[in-house]
Amino acid sequence: MAVPALVLFTGFGVIPLIGVLALSFTSWDGLGEIQVSGFDSWRAVLADPGLPHALWVTFLVMALSWAFQTPLSILLGVFLAGQQRYRAVLSVLYFIPLLLSSAAIAITYKALLDPNFGLGAGLQIPLLVQDWLGEPVLAFGVVIFVVSWQFIPFHSLIYQGGVRQIPRSMYEAAELDGAGRIRKFFSITLPQLKYTVITSSTLMVVGSLTFFDLIFVLTAGGPGDATRVLALDMYKRGFQANLMGPASAIAVILVLVGLVLALLLRRIGGGSDSDSQLEGA
Repeated sequence: MAVPALVLFTGFGVIPLIGVLALSFTSWDGLGEIQVSGFDSWRAVLADPGLPHALWVTFLVMALSWAFQTPLSILLGVFLAGQQRYRAVLSVLYFIPLLLSSAAIAITYKALLDPNFGLGAGLQIPLLVQDWLGEPVLAFGVVIFVVSWQFIPFHSLIYQGGVRQIPRSMYEAAELDGAGRIRKFFSITLPQLKYTVITSSTLMVVGSLTFFDLIFVLTAGGPGDATRVLALDMYKRGFQANLMGPASAIAVILVLVGLVLALLLRRIGGGSDSDSQLEGA
């Protein structure tokens, strides 16, 4: 029964990855003849001073978005795990941002943050009338906020499911001992969500390596290179500079970084799959 999934994964995952790896050792402008160039593309990418900066911005977006999304996702997930009907309605409303196109979200926020015609100017609120996308620090903060706004609903859904798997008897025992909501949260809920946090963090961290469309539409990597993440750098090299070899090399770097981070998070989580199944039992 696993054969269809294996065939699809091989056809749409493994084979394209091998093709990108092979393309990183070539010289190609996207239209003409593909010529083997050895390690020239790799040398050009690794010697480019823009690569460390793009890596730094990528890791910074990853770390800050994780730090912003995780606490809010846990709190929302715990809140939405309640049995009240209004919480079910709210869970549907909170999920709406994830259904929207990243490009559409970026266009909307770009219009709202316009210092001349945006929300701040329309409501005549001086604090909101800033050059949000023209200042490096502000633009970076806007990217973190918009990314978190879009993906917190997804991770809240994961935590909601994790909370509902925790046996009710544990909370009942804690209530008999006189534990309040805060004590139950830190003594029962958070420890029982250990593997859920690892799963969510893995998706969050690896997914942050592929942020492209939202940043491309919102800031195009600017101002300057303040928000030029590695995925955007790959696009600019491949489809704007027509350097498919170096762009493929960056794609391979992204895959390797994502693989290392995923394995590292799994190692930090510790335990085995059977341990995670026994958690909360």
